[in-house]
Amino acid sequence: MKGMGKAGKSLRQVLETYGISQNRLAVTMGVNRATVNQWFNETRDPLAESIPDIVNALEQLNEVAAKEFVALYLGRIAQDDLPE
Repeated sequence: MKGMGKAGKSLRQVLETYGISQNRLAVTMGVNRATVNQWFNETRDPLAESIPDIVNALEQLNEVAAKEFVALYLGRIAQDDLPE
């Protein structure tokens, strides 16, 4: 299925770029670390309803990381629609 792993790939990139541990994200989100690990390793993609929770948790940890995750996940289309 095309697009599978996009959220996981975006999440992995952001966590690595900003030095946010999988455990820290899991604790902030209130989810099991194994769940975050599955997303990180792209063995399971986050469900659509988990995306806002990921963004909220990232915003608490690092606002720039949250914005980058959204940009990576939604792609350039969303960025073109954002006001300057």
